[in-house]
This record gives sequence, structure tokens and C-alpha cells, in this order.
Amino acid sequence: MGHARTLSVSLSGLDGTLVEVEADVSPGLPAFTVVGLPDSSTLQARERVRAATARSGVHLAARRITVNMTPAWRPKRGSGFDLAIAMAVVDAQGDLLVHVPGDTVLLGELGLDARVRPIPGVLPALLAARSLGISRAVVPQQNLTEARLVDGLEVDGAEDLTDLLHRYGADVPPSPVRQSLQLTAPRSGALDQPGPAAPPDFADVLGQAQARRAAEVAAAGGHHLLLTGPPGAGKTMIAARIPGILPELEIDDSLAVSAIHSLSGRFDADDGLYRTPPFESPHHTSTPAAIVGGGSGLALPGAISRAHAGVLFLDEAPEFSPRVLEALREPLETGDITLHRARAVTRYPARFQLVLAANPCPCGQAYGKGAGCSCTAMQKRRYAARLSGPVLDRVDMRVQVGPVDIRRTSATEVEPTAIIAQRVAAARRRQRQRFEGLAWRTNAQLPGPRLRREFSPQPAELRLLDHALAHGRLTLRGHDRVLRLAWTLADLDGADRPDAEHIGLALTLREGEPR
Repeated sequence: MGHARTLSVSLSGLDGTLVEVEADVSPGLPAFTVVGLPDSSTLQARERVRAATARSGVHLAARRITVNMTPAWRPKRGSGFDLAIAMAVVDAQGDLLVHVPGDTVLLGELGLDARVRPIPGVLPALLAARSLGISRAVVPQQNLTEARLVDGLEVDGAEDLTDLLHRYGADVPPSPVRQSLQLTAPRSGALDQPGPAAPPDFADVLGQAQARRAAEVAAAGGHHLLLTGPPGAGKTMIAARIPGILPELEIDDSLAVSAIHSLSGRFDADDGLYRTPPFESPHHTSTPAAIVGGGSGLALPGAISRAHAGVLFLDEAPEFSPRVLEALREPLETGDITLHRARAVTRYPARFQLVLAANPCPCGQAYGKGAGCSCTAMQKRRYAARLSGPVLDRVDMRVQVGPVDIRRTSATEVEPTAIIAQRVAAARRRQRQRFEGLAWRTNAQLPGPRLRREFSPQPAELRLLDHALAHGRLTLRGHDRVLRLAWTLADLDGADRPDAEHIGLALTLREGEPR
């Protein structure tokens, strides 16, 4: 009887901490104690470990078993520590011939039948472990594909606890026989399996030249967009097609997006890392915790983090809770979200493109002369006020989307997504070259002081913009956002610097909200 230790990983957001799981088996009244600020699911590992080790042929000694999880001041959450606890206890009571190496982390939940069950968050846990100098890991077999996406780690999968005990020299019988479900395969041709759905194409959108152009500008520079128009005008169609014209994710963003979705339990490792920008479209009844992240105890990522490096689309934006809309203000500026709890502070990346869609009034018919609108003036004002000034000031473009005359657009050839994506990719390349060696990659990320100092157009080109600022039509934040838009328009045109025409068009896109 003695002492042993193993390693595991505790996650707080995407940041990980190495947890040293110490087990001590000593004389005394039989007891199994877990200390080190475990939550209820971690504390329940006692029963899972006791049943799983017995099923594997190792019976825990009738002694006093104490498991300490260091650092003891940091809260431990989840069932992913089961495997590390079990191996530490078995080693401490002398049933292993070979100690678990000190450079190996163990992740996995144990079933009562000794199977090692999959857990969420394996990808961010191993990324954190690699950054902390760990070179080997053991994960559940069902998480092995996900774990092997992390370069520089030697990763093994464990189907059950018995298999792992054999690797380290425990004298236990072979794995118990488990009856698997016998699934009857369908007869050939009995079911027609549908192929993958084709991504939505901009060629499906009739008319709406200005809104399509605004969507292209938003994708090229990473800008935020508000589409206002009557129901059925195509606002949702346009928003849903923006991810198709965005470039593939770079490796850093790909790892971050994949890690966030792994932590959320939404990651399919068989498809590899995320390379397509994500698209999140939460319902307008969503709570602030569902949008920005949170929950009791462990703060999980919300829609804004799942949309990192992609698009967050809020359809019927004025119908969202004011608390939800106001909570977007800080992430829109900083590109991340920090969630404070009593014992922990969790940070998630949240650099997304915000696309809002709104009707012109509650009934949706206040466009043109508004002859079909039944709303009172007070109802219209209240509806418009649901999108507050501070939120709208952070939206780069406000575009009117009117009804489509199908007789005039049916014969017009519409550009497909592939053609628009080529122009967007060319504009993004120009931005990467311009910002090479700097901390940002798109025009939307360019800080205001650098924008006004090093990337400012000639004074003669800024007269229209300065006039709008002097007369209160723009805030200083709005002034900077118009300049960023002008740079994106110049990139799309292949110009070296924005001129007065680019600035005028950017100002038109910025001031396009209904008045």
C-alpha cells in the first residue's frame, strides 16, 4: 500500500491546467475520499471507479483511499478525471508493475462495466496539454480520431479499463465479454440514402443588387451588416449565403473553432478540423446565456463563440431580448467574451461577423409609401428603439432590402457564389499582404489610432467624411468604421488606397438605416 500519481487536464474555457491526481492507500477504516474542489460529477467518480475496477478484476483494498487533485484551489468539473483517478488508485495499492509515465495525461469517463466512455472537450484539453510540455495521452477510443488532430502528441485509445491495466502490467483476466446490439442491415436498395445537401448559392437570390453587394463587402472585410426590409424580400436568403463566399479558415482559427465545438459536444472528428466558417442562427427567444455563454457552474460557450471566425445571424433582430442585444456590445469591440463566476473567470474567443435582419415595423409593411402598414407611429418608434443606438453604432452597414419585382429580374443573370467568392478571396489577400507582420488580418480588425494615422486617405478625400462627423451624423466610432469600409471597397476594386468615391459609397452603406 502506498502512493501514486497520474496526470489529467482541467479546462476553463479553452485554457487548460494540468491536474496531478494523487492517490494514497493507507491503513484505517475503509473509505474513498476525493478532495481538491471536485464538483458533483467528479465526486461521483468514487462509485464509477469502484465498480469499473471490480469489473476489470481489481478489487479496491479495504483501506482508507484518499485522492487529491492538485492544484487543490482550482475547481474540477466533469467526469473526464475518472480514468486518471482509477489508474492512480490501482497503482497506489500495488497492482501495476509499471507506473503511468509522468508525461502522459489520462482522459476519460468510466462506465460501471469498465468501458471508457467519450467526453467532450478532448481537442482543447490536448491542445492545452501539448502547450504545457506533455508528449503522450490516453483518451477514450471513441475520441481517438479527434485526439489525433493534435500534432506533436503520441495518442493512444482505450476501449475499457482492463485494456489499460494490461498495458501497465496488472495481472487481470481478459476483458469481460459484452454482448453488442445486433443491428439488422437494410436490404440492398431498400433505403435511398440522400447525398449531402448542396450549399446555398447566391444565384438563388433574385434582384437585391445593393444587398448582395453589401454582403460581398461584409465578407471581404469582416464587417457587420443590418438588412432591413419587408417579409419575403430575401434578407434571410442573403445572410445564409455569406459563409459560402468567406475564405476557408486558417489553421489557428480552424483549431479554435474545432475546440469550441468539441467543448460544446458538437464536433464530428471524422470530418477533420473545421475549415468552413461557422454559421450560427439562434432563435429570437434565446436567453443571454445561450447567446454569450454561461450556465450554472461551468461556463459553456454560447452562440457568439460557436460563430467565432464565422457569421452570427440574428433574424428578426428587434424581437430578441434587449439583454441579449446589449450583451453583444463588448464582444463586437474586443473579439472575445469573458464570463465571471464566483470561483472562476472563463474566456472564450468571439470574433464573429454580425448580420442582423429586421422588418421596417411590427407588421412589416412600412416600406415605400407604407400604404399597407397598420402600425401606429408609437408602435413604429418602439419597434425601431429595440435596436439601441450603441448596438447600431457598432454595425458597419445598414442596407434597405425592398420587395422584388420578379418580372424585371427573371431575365437578369445573377452571379453565383463561386464568382463572388473569388473577388472576396482576392480582397482578403490584399489585406493579408498589407497587414503582414501585424496583429490583425482584415480591415474590420484595424485599430482606430493606426487607421487614422498610418492608413488614413489623403485629407482632400476625407472632406465628405469630416463633414458628416462635424454635423453629428457620425460618431468617432462610426467615422472609423466608414474608413474601414472604404478600405474594403478599395480592396475589391484593386486600388492601392481608398479615394473620395470609395468613402462616399462607404458613407452611403453606413447611413442606410431608415430615418
